Amino acid sequence: MADSFPPIYLATAVQAVIRAGAMQLAGIDHLHVEKKGTIDLVTQVDRQVETMFRSLIAERFPSHAVLAEEFEARGDRQRDAEYTWVFDPVDGTTNYAHGLPIFCCAASLERGGRPIVAAIYDPSRRELFTAEKGAGAWLNGTPMRVSSAETLIDSLLCTGFPYSVHTSADFLLGLFGDFIKTARAVRRLGSAAIDMAYVAAGRLDGFWEARLNPWDLSAGALLIEEAGGVVTTLDGAPFDSRLGEAVASNGRIHEAMLDVIRAASARMGPGGPL
Repeated sequence: MADSFPPIYLATAVQAVIRAGAMQLAGIDHLHVEKKGTIDLVTQVDRQVETMFRSLIAERFPSHAVLAEEFEARGDRQRDAEYTWVFDPVDGTTNYAHGLPIFCCAASLERGGRPIVAAIYDPSRRELFTAEKGAGAWLNGTPMRVSSAETLIDSLLCTGFPYSVHTSADFLLGLFGDFIKTARAVRRLGSAAIDMAYVAAGRLDGFWEARLNPWDLSAGALLIEEAGGVVTTLDGAPFDSRLGEAVASNGRIHEAMLDVIRAASARMGPGGPL
């Protein structure tokens, strides 16, 4: 029997990401770009969107916590709250700041650390990906299913590199090369949330990445699971958005992906994600 949650939860996630998409498109031609790190960027739109979202949640659900990228979270409130909204105001900020139209907004609501509703909106393509635990996943209202690829050589995979890539490039590039040798092709789009949404939609067969944050992963993980796929950590343990890593797939190629990662970790030793 499917779980049942108040419709306002998913409606709020959808409203937030669509409103965020409009703000992203409206601001793209007059961005103020700053550096949070050597290659980690932030714009005024990131902050404006997150402010909008925090205000929306505070008004509708004052007892809910918010975990989001740009403003410091209230750790005590998160620990005490039964429900936590996990939000990325602009996933793919580097793309966004460069005018590359591969970016989105991602929102999920977690109960007890597990996502129960999710929405990801790509405003450049007007694509809305949604999911509700136990009820399925949809793209613009049409049900989504993961792909049917059975082997890595028949699979299109995707990954990303963390902002710490300069300190772990050898391992990351080595693992990337291992997947290039075993898969049909490997892509790097620059938005983990879109990568995971595409796995759920069957456009990609698998995705892996480490050193991420909960707001990069939470919504996409629910999309994939509700579309019939599998999400774990890089060593095959149960997925937890707070661990900051994921292997996501259609399920059929999942163990083969884990084998590639394990072999790379054993061969290259310290410095990798495992």
